[in-house]
Amino acid sequence: MNKQPDIEKKFRNKLLALLFVGVLMAALDIAIVGPALPSIQKQFNIDERTIAWIFSIYVLFNLVGTPLMAKLADTVGRRTIYIADISLFAIGSLVVAISPTFSILLLGRAIQGFGSGGIFPVASAVIGDTFPEEKRGSALGLIGAVFGIAFIIGPIIAGIILLFNWHWLFIINIPIAILVIVVSMKMLTNNNKVSKGKFDLTGMILLGVILASLAYGFNQINSKEIFQSIFSFSVLPFILIPIILIVLFKSIEQKIANPVLRVKLFSSRQVVLASALAAGAGIVEAAIVFVPPLLVSTFKVTSSTASFMLFPVVLTMAAGSPLAGRMLDKVGSKIVIITGTILLTIGMFGIAENSGSLILFYAAASICGIGMGFLLGAPLRYIMLKEAYETERASAQGVLTLFTGIGQLLGSALVGSVASSQGGGAAGLQIAYGMVGAIIFLLMIISLNLKNRPEELKTVAEN
Repeated sequence: MNKQPDIEKKFRNKLLALLFVGVLMAALDIAIVGPALPSIQKQFNIDERTIAWIFSIYVLFNLVGTPLMAKLADTVGRRTIYIADISLFAIGSLVVAISPTFSILLLGRAIQGFGSGGIFPVASAVIGDTFPEEKRGSALGLIGAVFGIAFIIGPIIAGIILLFNWHWLFIINIPIAILVIVVSMKMLTNNNKVSKGKFDLTGMILLGVILASLAYGFNQINSKEIFQSIFSFSVLPFILIPIILIVLFKSIEQKIANPVLRVKLFSSRQVVLASALAAGAGIVEAAIVFVPPLLVSTFKVTSSTASFMLFPVVLTMAAGSPLAGRMLDKVGSKIVIITGTILLTIGMFGIAENSGSLILFYAAASICGIGMGFLLGAPLRYIMLKEAYETERASAQGVLTLFTGIGQLLGSALVGSVASSQGGGAAGLQIAYGMVGAIIFLLMIISLNLKNRPEELKTVAEN
């Protein structure tokens, strides 16, 4: 009897476990940072405008790191880049944990974000190299589900660790990273296939400058004197410069064979709308990160308790996501997305209007969770799969990831800016959530222009 298939299967299972741990470690660092914000804010004595950069700088460097690390993995090798990414993440975690100043903490978060940007794409590439065609889908599905798992278990883990000290949220990454590195050196290999496609370095630099400039500009807006603030020297240049650079970016991306962003995809109205909705989903994700400071301020609870209070959001999201998936094939993406945006609008305004009622908060949080389950993930990716040609499907999915990150970046800057401008604390954050609710309401109106079910089916037939 040939034992070779069994040996290969065991190796693949161990490899999948290794990749799973690496991706989970990086994903958790987004999910657990929200509960730590009140403690970090108190230690460094900073306002909401400044604390927002803990999230923003991680997302920004993650966006920059993802395409760069993916390209390096094709040229230098999977094992080398995966170990480098894990090492950078561990170094960043250590810097955050021991940071004597807030500036050093942000440096650590930037290093973390840059390293984590490559962990998921390299893990996906390793699966493509190692697993047979019929097994790749399930393996990629398991790795992709890590982000949902992280969002569910993140608040619980954070709540337990915060009973001790927020520094341990980052210190705990170091022994896990060392274990992943040691096992990676034994199990992973550097692929022999070298990619000949040129990396779009110019486009990536331009995109990084555009996003960083917009994030800083949004972060400096004073919502009490909004028009005067926008035309001030600390805001206006950082909004005008990206507008100019976007024109240059578009021109460059149209000429490059392997661009960061495939501009021609945006000839489809559906793709434009799905991208806008992905950015909106990112804004919601960023807003949820700031719920723990709101809970600490409103209900006078500890950071640990505030973390546990997020559980209704993750439970209802976990229930809403599969329900949305089942509805897609029956009624199409338009109805699912409209439903999700309506629920999110109601939930955000419910959080914004809460003046100290636990019942109202849990109700609003639960509605938000269902709405997030209906908007995030499956419906938008469903649109892209239906709309893009087979040869462009990977690029189309990359567009969603990019715009979700843009939404996260601008959302955190917006929430921090509005909350700080309104005096901080619960009152400032409530106004910020009201603004997020207004943005989602506008996206609900925009989603009315999505294709209905018969139109979607016609597009599939044409592609």
